[in-house]
Amino acid sequence: MGASKTRGQILIVEDDKKTASLVQLYLEREGFETVLAHDGHEALELAQRHRPIFIILDLMLPMVDGWEVCRELRKSSDVPILMLTARGEEVDRISGLTLGADDYVVKPFSPRELVARVKAVLRRGRLKSAVEKNILSHGALALDLEKRKVSLTDRPVQLTPHEYKLLQALMASPGRVFTRDELLDYLYPSGEAVIDRVIDVHIGKLRQKIEEDQSKPRFILTVRGIGYQFEESSGS
Repeated sequence: MGASKTRGQILIVEDDKKTASLVQLYLEREGFETVLAHDGHEALELAQRHRPIFIILDLMLPMVDGWEVCRELRKSSDVPILMLTARGEEVDRISGLTLGADDYVVKPFSPRELVARVKAVLRRGRLKSAVEKNILSHGALALDLEKRKVSLTDRPVQLTPHEYKLLQALMASPGRVFTRDELLDYLYPSGEAVIDRVIDVHIGKLRQKIEEDQSKPRFILTVRGIGYQFEESSGS
């Protein structure tokens, strides 16, 4: 039934066994290997054991809910995560994406659409990795793309997934002015509805962590009325 060549292993975390089996069927038809977990504890254990290339994560799980599973995964992994839930409120979408999820699908859903979303997220990841340098640096600030670590004066800086993505985009193109809409599209490529000024909030929190004086930033500069840019001079 499935394709002869595997495209990698996907962890499906869903307590409803009928839904889990349906998703598994459609993914295996497309050549993916799958592994199933039916509660949060099992999900974390299998993610550690199998190191999947993608995780489909239901939020309403027994034992440990999907929010906590995502939070724990993001402490040590940047594996793509698609959240799957019956909830459709905007606040839940924002919360999930803020925790570091890459996409969000609301039940009931089309299995074909779900597979298409999985493929799209994986394509974006491959495209980015093909063009990235290993390390971006500017003075005392360094971003290691391979290890997903940021340091300032050789000291580690703890960033959220969204702060990391913003810093990466800005550092990769020093001097380029990014509009808020461009940065929104980069953080939320599926067109999720987010609160106004969410980019300003992320930038403000990012500056708290990397700028000595937030009133006179030396790394991330505001271009009034447009957006933001990374300081161009003295970068490497």
